[in-house]
Amino acid sequence: MRATVAFGKHGVELDLPAGYRYDVLHAHAAPPVVDLNAEIASALDCPIGAPPLQQMATGCASAAIAVCDITRPAPNRLTLPPVIERLLNAGIQREKITIFIATGLHRPATPDELDIILGPEIVGHHPIVNHDARIREAHRFLGETRRGTPVAIESRFLDADLHISLGLIEPHLMLGFSGGRKLIAPGLAAQETIKVIHSPRFMREALAVEGSVDENPLHDELLNIARMARHDFILDVTLTRMREISGVFAGGPVQAHAAGVAALRYEALERLDEPVDAVITSAAGYPLDLTFYQTIKGVTAAQHIVKRNGPILVLGECTEGIGSPEFAAKLHGYRGHQEYLDAIRDSPVEVDQWQLEKLALVGLKHRLLFYTPGVVPASLGSLGTDCFVSAPAAIAELLRMVPKGGRVAVIPEGPYVYARVHENELAINH
Repeated sequence: MRATVAFGKHGVELDLPAGYRYDVLHAHAAPPVVDLNAEIASALDCPIGAPPLQQMATGCASAAIAVCDITRPAPNRLTLPPVIERLLNAGIQREKITIFIATGLHRPATPDELDIILGPEIVGHHPIVNHDARIREAHRFLGETRRGTPVAIESRFLDADLHISLGLIEPHLMLGFSGGRKLIAPGLAAQETIKVIHSPRFMREALAVEGSVDENPLHDELLNIARMARHDFILDVTLTRMREISGVFAGGPVQAHAAGVAALRYEALERLDEPVDAVITSAAGYPLDLTFYQTIKGVTAAQHIVKRNGPILVLGECTEGIGSPEFAAKLHGYRGHQEYLDAIRDSPVEVDQWQLEKLALVGLKHRLLFYTPGVVPASLGSLGTDCFVSAPAAIAELLRMVPKGGRVAVIPEGPYVYARVHENELAINH
């Protein structure tokens, strides 16, 4: 059997040996919106849980718009112009409409990436801020949440009269689903805030996983932070497999995001009758598999459908290598899943430790295999022994652990696929 898996910009074709039952699980989605301009206009002018955007902007002297960075395929070039048009019609001057790249702790967007994220016609006509969580003085302290999280948000964003975000709703390894509140924190938060919301206290919560929102304490914490930052209005979208817009959800940050999540849950869920013996997955290709850090999301998304001790193989191109220097250092010194979890449990939180923490939690239950040609095995600590030089070699090792006739799930779009075994689905959603 042959299967094409998302990998870099062009994908990779896998030759899968006979003798096993392969289930190819694709990302389900609603069909693309037929008249996109009309759909966006309707969402902005008849929003969910909020007045029309132009009405909200009337009387405001300035507006701040947070957008995703290059690691998310958010279609800002399509959604941003109609938002700006309404702000201009409301009387806000173009130079008073500032666009913030909500990087969290990711690196800043390059000039070429800004053209991809926003479009050159936007880049040349509006102030643009690349958020940097490490510059403490660029953030304003707003107090603490009721759980004790210190909240510091980008000051220039807070200084605007109107606070807007444009996001993408997709499964997320900690928050259940991305979009909405995530553009505020971690998107525009100081690293002191980001560290707390990514501490073991939240990362080890059973419901802080893909697809879980209703009782997810991290989701609730980020909603509280967004309220403190006066998050006023969102425009979030869902995408098809071909990354066309399948749904547009605009309005109040809580209500509009909840509507988008409900739609995606209904359309996207892939239900399995029983767990599989093994999984071959991806990091969903470019831009999500630029780094090993991002590739981990393919692993965590797959854990929900595989039998305990069943192996998981993830493929990611990783053209930018490991990720941040802090994450690379953690990974280089990695000596085992339990040892890592024990070491960080009661220690001060360090930048990007949480992604390895999520990986370790999966690794306690499954053997993890990697085909990530952009990184050398020696840089992966103890994980390097399960990092393979070719996709066929990695597949051969995975199948060595699967009984003949065993069931293997192949997930070409990695973390974009929202899949559950029926009983696990019930446990997470209720």
